[in-house]
Amino acid sequence: MKKLSFVSVILSFCGLLAFWLVMSGHYDPIHIGMGVVSALVVMYVNHSLRRHSFYSDELDDLINLRYGYLIYYVAWLGWQIIASGFHVAGVILRKSLPISTYIVRFKADLPSAHARMILGNSITLTPGTLTIDIQGNEFIVHALTTKSVSSVVDDSMPSRVARLFSREKKAIVYDVRFYSSPEELA
Repeated sequence: MKKLSFVSVILSFCGLLAFWLVMSGHYDPIHIGMGVVSALVVMYVNHSLRRHSFYSDELDDLINLRYGYLIYYVAWLGWQIIASGFHVAGVILRKSLPISTYIVRFKADLPSAHARMILGNSITLTPGTLTIDIQGNEFIVHALTTKSVSSVVDDSMPSRVARLFSREKKAIVYDVRFYSSPEELA
């Protein structure tokens, strides 16, 4: 069992409370009190899950997260989601419907399990792509078109995820392979 840091617990509580407040839209003492109680209940219920290590390289690396860069990353990801949404809409609205789906397998040299989880979720949030599987440092992604997955294979998204945890700039993605059907994966 891993030990939870005080910073991690406080950040979790603040995040849950902020989510409650944004979703409720009421800022009177009763609603804020209900938010505090709800956040504490969720943290209590999930306490045993948070203390369990699911991966050998899982660290409590919220302390190492670069929060200033996180704001930049969220804004960049928002822009990617909007741009990809327009791309997918354009593909769907064309009469020729130029959909040529691909499955992309690649490896990413990321610093921790949290970084791999952030990359997988970022890929899935971007319209036209879906993270199918993550095994160690290997990702399998379904893409609507080659342009849909371009920010992943050109290393822009993975390198930004890596910079959430480190200032070091290096190539993250390697061993990229495209497959036109699931049968080719085997």
